[in-house]
Amino acid sequence: MSQQVQQLLNELNAALVKDNLWSSQPPTADALASTAPFCCDTMPLEQWLQFVLLPRMQALLEAGSPLPNNIAISPLAELVYANKMPAVATVMAAIKRLEQCLN
Repeated sequence: MSQQVQQLLNELNAALVKDNLWSSQPPTADALASTAPFCCDTMPLEQWLQFVLLPRMQALLEAGSPLPNNIAISPLAELVYANKMPAVATVMAAIKRLEQCLN
């Protein structure tokens, strides 16, 4: 399963680039220190995906640690990106595939 998750993380990474949601500037340390779900109070969802989710999932894979088995990112993503569809369809599809794999 870890190989499949790695592939899905790579797909999400590529989708962020393809859908023009990739950020060249990382969020501040204060933004990353947010305790709100998805750091929703300090950064846009695409930054959370890029700078929080992807690195944390990668670290879990590299450490051989257990992966989360119940994630729900797509409900928030659907809300956040409601007015940006179909421009972010690749990211939405990648998020849903990752959720399906882990849940």
